[in-house]
Amino acid sequence: MKAAIDIGTDKHGAPVRIDIEELLATRLLVQGNSGSGKSHLLRRLLEESARMVQQVVIDPEGDFVTLADEFGHIVIDAGAYDARDIVKMATRVREHRASVVLALDNLELEAQMRCAATFLSTMFDAPREYWYPALVVVDEAQMFAPAAAGDVSDETRRLSLGAMTNLMCRGRKRGLAGIIATQRLAKLAKNVAAEASNFLMGRTFLDIDMARAADLLGMERKQAETIRDLDRGQFLALGPAVCRRPVSVRIGAVRTSTRGGGQSLMPLPIAQGEELQAKLFAVDAPELPMSPPAPPPPPASDDIIEQVVAHAVQEVVDAGMSHEGAAVEDIVVEVLADMVADRECAFQPVSALYQDFTVRCRMRKLPRAPLDLAAFRRRLAMAVAGIVDERAPEWRNVVALAGRIPEDMLTPFLMIACAATSGAPCPTDEDFARAYGTSSPGRVRRLIEHMERNGFIVVRTDFGGRRSIGVPDLGVTTAASEE
Repeated sequence: MKAAIDIGTDKHGAPVRIDIEELLATRLLVQGNSGSGKSHLLRRLLEESARMVQQVVIDPEGDFVTLADEFGHIVIDAGAYDARDIVKMATRVREHRASVVLALDNLELEAQMRCAATFLSTMFDAPREYWYPALVVVDEAQMFAPAAAGDVSDETRRLSLGAMTNLMCRGRKRGLAGIIATQRLAKLAKNVAAEASNFLMGRTFLDIDMARAADLLGMERKQAETIRDLDRGQFLALGPAVCRRPVSVRIGAVRTSTRGGGQSLMPLPIAQGEELQAKLFAVDAPELPMSPPAPPPPPASDDIIEQVVAHAVQEVVDAGMSHEGAAVEDIVVEVLADMVADRECAFQPVSALYQDFTVRCRMRKLPRAPLDLAAFRRRLAMAVAGIVDERAPEWRNVVALAGRIPEDMLTPFLMIACAATSGAPCPTDEDFARAYGTSSPGRVRRLIEHMERNGFIVVRTDFGGRRSIGVPDLGVTTAASEE
């Protein structure tokens, strides 16, 4: 595991880890009855990964606002803002990669669903350049993706269910990794639950929920009874980000807590009988306020947006304090070299590779990715071609020329330019195909012909059928191919 966190221990006391990189690609479903420890599990996951990846928490009960005290999450009290404010804040959250908690506890159910749908849809519809990796945690997901119509209007249910479906079905390509928790699988829309590849199943008692949980875990129906016997805080885990076979995990300790009351017993009042009655009905007892004093007014939406922007600026400042510019570039060079060492790198979509890049940078204590998506595409093409460190003097002319080459031709052109600059043999069609992410030789030949028609290269073939390619703008040519 490249970016793993400890979530708890198995029955032998060995640590159970979750691979955050894999989780970003495969999503997570948490299920358990009330009191099974779902919120504790989510809190543990959020706390352990807070320094690795952006986090967005949809919090219907206000349980996770305390993350702000320890980890700097920005709390958005949804009850204080209208839909237009929520759209603006969600846009800035996506742009500046701030970790936030959307607290919905001051809203009625229908308003909660509409607000969450607006926030999630805005994040989903963000421009491509803001498709940064983020964990999107939705507690009590059965409220936002109900399996059947309830007490809310059909329009509200449709909006909320659509936003949740987009998050779980199509969010991965946009960097959004859904983590949903529910009390009952039977109440959660099946098309939302089905998109998760990782599962953490806690204690549940109803037969229909036990049967669904057993199916998801690949257990036989007769084994479903074991789910009923799980202790509080104990879950059965399965999935590519955790383990390939079901394993029992006891969730570890957390550093923050909920704002709610305790769930343990406390001593009863000392006063009893007539003494307690006298205290309740005393005529001359001072008047107590019927309600607690009003809380201070929530910050204006512009203030929240300023906090999000300030959070992003502070990350840049922190990065500058902990890493000099040269050190940051050395980390970029190291990360890119590790990525292109994987022969399957070119066959993966750029969005997935960028997610991998940002996580690797955070693992090297860079709080913010030093390259945006456009710059990453360019540097990745250079790394695939062999220019991992663009600061090297021998590549100065090649790097300058690369700025004028269309993106779809950049990787093969740089391969040619590198070979020509160093006097190496011309790359073969197989080399071009592997770097371009294709297995079609015909596509490679058409690409080379297209580059020659545009005047970027000149192709020569000798009588022995060996190919050499020149780069007119650099005045150099490759040696003849060895094929």
